[in-house]
Amino acid sequence: MSETVNTVDPAEVAKFEAMAAEWWDPTGKFKPLHMLNPTRLDYIRDQIAAEFDRDMNAPAPFAGLRLLDIGCGGGLLSEPMTRLGATVVGVDAAARNIPVAQAHARQSGLEIDYRHTTAEAMAADGEQFDVVLNMEVVEHVADPAAYLRACHDLLRPGGLMVCSTLNRNPKSYAVAIIGAEHVMRWLPKGTHEWSKFITPDELYALLEGAGLDPVDRKGMVFNPLLWSWRLSDRDLSVNYVTTSLKPEG
Repeated sequence: MSETVNTVDPAEVAKFEAMAAEWWDPTGKFKPLHMLNPTRLDYIRDQIAAEFDRDMNAPAPFAGLRLLDIGCGGGLLSEPMTRLGATVVGVDAAARNIPVAQAHARQSGLEIDYRHTTAEAMAADGEQFDVVLNMEVVEHVADPAAYLRACHDLLRPGGLMVCSTLNRNPKSYAVAIIGAEHVMRWLPKGTHEWSKFITPDELYALLEGAGLDPVDRKGMVFNPLLWSWRLSDRDLSVNYVTTSLKPEG
C-alpha cells in the first residue's frame, strides 16, 4: 500500500466544476469528449474482453467485474460499463459532477455508485477493483507518479487499467491548445496546460515505476474531413490510450 498523498490540483478541479452542468450536452463544452467517446469505448471494451476472456455477444459480458471510473465526470463511461454488466464505482474530485452523474443515472434506470472522493482516499481505504478506467485525468493531477501508485493499489492482482492522456509536442500544442481552445472553441481557454501533457514513453516509465506492466498503447486520431475519431497503432502524436496490468502475486 502506498503512502497516502493528495495529488488533487484545486485549480484543475475548479475548471471542471464550472462546466459540470454541461456533461450530457453533446453540443456544449464537452462536445469533443462526446465525439471521442465511441472510440474510447471500443478500445476499453476490447481490452477488458480480451484480458478477462469475455464474450461481447453475451447479455452482460462484464458481469462479475468490479470497475472504477476515476474522474467520472457526468458518467459518460460509467453508464455504458454498467450496461455491459460491470459493477461500477464512479469517483470525481469535483463535487459538482457527482449530482449530475447521479441524476442522469437515475433517469437512465442505472445503479451506479458515484462518490465525491479521490483515488488516494479509496486506496487508503483498501478498496480494490478488477478494472480501473483512468481517462484524461493524469494530465490534470499535481503528482502523476503518486497518483499512478494509488491507481496501482486500487487494482487487484491481475487487474487491468486503461489510461489515456495527451502527448507533449508541438503538434499537440497546436491541436489541443490552439485548435480546440482558441480556434474551434470546443473547450474554455485554459482547460489544458501543455506543460502537464505526458509523452507515451514518459507514461510507460511512470506506469512501470508504479508497479504496473504496460502491455498496449494506441493513438486516438481525429479526422477533420470525416469529422470522426479512430484508433491508430502508429499515430500517438496527440491523444493516446494505454493498457497496463497489475502483476499476479
